[in-house]
Amino acid sequence: MKIIENTTEFNIDAETAVAIGKFDGFHRGHQKLLANLRQQQEKGLKSVIFTFVPSPAAFFSGKTVRELSTLEEKRRIFKAAGVDYLIEYPFHQNVADMEPETYIKEVLVNRIHAKCVVAGEDVSYGKHGSGDYRLLQEKALEYGYRVLLIDKVQYEGREVSSTYVREEVEKGNMERVTKLLGTPYHIGGKIIHGKKLGRTIGMPTVNLVPPEEKLLPPKGVYYSYIYLHSEEGNMPYDGVRLPAITNIGTKPTVDNRSVMGVETYIYDFNQDVYGNDMEVYLLKHKRAEMCFDGIESLKAQMAADIAEGRYFHGGRF
Repeated sequence: MKIIENTTEFNIDAETAVAIGKFDGFHRGHQKLLANLRQQQEKGLKSVIFTFVPSPAAFFSGKTVRELSTLEEKRRIFKAAGVDYLIEYPFHQNVADMEPETYIKEVLVNRIHAKCVVAGEDVSYGKHGSGDYRLLQEKALEYGYRVLLIDKVQYEGREVSSTYVREEVEKGNMERVTKLLGTPYHIGGKIIHGKKLGRTIGMPTVNLVPPEEKLLPPKGVYYSYIYLHSEEGNMPYDGVRLPAITNIGTKPTVDNRSVMGVETYIYDFNQDVYGNDMEVYLLKHKRAEMCFDGIESLKAQMAADIAEGRYFHGGRF
């Protein structure tokens, strides 16, 4: 996959099928869009994902907007899906002020050479987001492309959207999030050294600091599973799904820091994995984060959590 980034001056020397969007969370609606894009790819068109970086929401707010999917996560998803081109189009005021038809002509047609635009009914582009699928259809004959309009995916009577997924993540309703995404919500990063308290009380954990822009669910303990990836790529645990239980929060009993962390106990695992990459997939919220009156109380609760997690995972691994 070729990534086009940090420039508006590019040219794709091929006829393409393009999908436009934020693709935040890569939920089942996005997956349907991508499946249709792949069908056009099979017909001989190069597949293109077009997205803005930073997102318009982040640009206009002037601050970090926490998202379901980081830029790196999106890149991995699209690469794995066999997308030919990922365009991370720089979003600035001139782009924000671009008229919708100018975007169609100058970007979609002249630079991307779109012969097919795959879009949902909520697609938006151009000044104030005023461009929509109707304008795409209206200009299709003039500019020599066709529009493939994709119906929304529904779950329990509601359209699946990034907003819907975000609401459920913020509630900690990870089981519903899994239904909307088609896979559990995950948080990734490099394993760092913690205070090693878990190791001293016989419950060793691994820690990662999530990316600043990653949306986190409420503080608390979650049943989870993880994947580890070593730099060498040849360790026995590489790419193996491992059952775990995860705490998201600030560890008020022993640390009470302001930075959110992700601390995970991996069942029946005793390897030195510092410096490895880890992806934590959240299955179900167990309880809220708590402040205990001492280490012994914390140890007792951790032991109970781990035992209940082992029972939870019994039918899944």
